[in-house]
Amino acid sequence: MPKILNITGLEKTYSSGNKQLTVLHEVSFAVEQGQTFSIVGPSGSGKTTLLGLCAGLDQPNKGSVELCGQDLKTLSEDQRAQLRNKNVGFIFQNFQLLPTLTALENVSVPLELQGDPLAVKKSTELLEKVGLGKRVHHYPSQLSGGEQQRVALARAFANAPSILFADEPTGNLDEETGEKVIQLLLQLNKEAGTTLVIITHDLDLAQRTQQILRLKGGRILTNEMTSVQ
Repeated sequence: MPKILNITGLEKTYSSGNKQLTVLHEVSFAVEQGQTFSIVGPSGSGKTTLLGLCAGLDQPNKGSVELCGQDLKTLSEDQRAQLRNKNVGFIFQNFQLLPTLTALENVSVPLELQGDPLAVKKSTELLEKVGLGKRVHHYPSQLSGGEQQRVALARAFANAPSILFADEPTGNLDEETGEKVIQLLLQLNKEAGTTLVIITHDLDLAQRTQQILRLKGGRILTNEMTSVQ
């Protein structure tokens, strides 16, 4: 299978006073197209920093990131943004919905940015698929945490991304609601054939993906396949 994400020798260092703090050390791995892949580790292990580098939201000090066949270091900031808009979806722990927009308008944003004339129709269908057909005109403040994350799921799949990054997607949800969101995420992902990369500290969630990369202290501990097909 072709590699949709290829990470080679990645290092990331930040300045802290007069010192240099290295958050990631020589990280290398690849994700195949259509694969479900999880990156796990304790708080401070470098998971979220790694996600930002993989998606081109930040740049490494050393190493390379190839995303959807593009070497990100050869692209300008605008070109990286265009690549994300066309090929990448995001789900965040804190939902990241626009508070002044309804559920329908939030889901429509990535489609409208692409000039899709069917943005409203497609967004309505996605909200119905995640069980929010009767909540399309509600604002985020009128929705529960689980409902807000389902809106975020619908938005993430709206532009039919090639790869979807989910950063602690159940981190702000109770166990029961989180389980429903994960089932929905995995179902939507399977139907769409999207590559899914989940950042999590939850090993039970990670075991439901096909491959697990374990980080500690910014270094890879293990990179192993699971029994999930």
